[in-house]
Amino acid sequence: MRILLLCLCLPALVRADDILVFAPASLGGTLDRVAEAFEARTDHDVILSYAGTSALAFQIRRGAPADVFISASVDWMDDIEAAGLVVAGTRRDVLSNSLVVVAREGPEVALQDLPETLGEGRLAMALTNAVPAGQYGREALEALGLWDTLAPRVVETDNVRAALRLVALGEVTFGVVYSTDAAAEDNAVIVAGFPDTSHRPILYPAAQLSASLAAAEFLDYLGSSEAQAIFVADGFALPGEPRE
Repeated sequence: MRILLLCLCLPALVRADDILVFAPASLGGTLDRVAEAFEARTDHDVILSYAGTSALAFQIRRGAPADVFISASVDWMDDIEAAGLVVAGTRRDVLSNSLVVVAREGPEVALQDLPETLGEGRLAMALTNAVPAGQYGREALEALGLWDTLAPRVVETDNVRAALRLVALGEVTFGVVYSTDAAAEDNAVIVAGFPDTSHRPILYPAAQLSASLAAAEFLDYLGSSEAQAIFVADGFALPGEPRE
């Protein structure tokens, strides 16, 4: 398995039996293990390219040769599908997640007390007008009547893992990230959770973008019991099921 930085030179790197997967940063680590398990069962080589979902969608629309696209947003997958770039009948929801507030250390914070507790500190979020984690976060804060107060204190990042990193480094007081991101970072703890009713369901649709038979195998594998066990162990939930 190889992990690539997003770039426009990808065509020269892809062999016929490779599967190029564009995936959101929030799947980093977990999807690596899924890909390794898939490779152990097949002769295929999975190449993972991680970035914010909006950046991935932009590159796909520009012609980047991804075989499989996993989105952290239904809307961005809708955009790619509307552009005629999804192989018909291959789209499916594979995962779900939840949204939390993290800090470098506790204690827990009531969401309604977040502005007062934050004070002159900063709140890290992925881009609130483009990246799914940031969009969900803004939606939740607006629903709770907190966005207007907190917006001047928000530091926006290119993806959710970058927001988490700012928290882990102590550069900001709080961050809004997925619960699975928090679980993957030793230097951050969850101090508050958002009600599911405060934002749209956080779903990860996946689809095939090429006619590659190997890509079809990988997409099917994402729904296998073996892959699902890896996802659930890292805190993800399956669509329609409660999180562990």
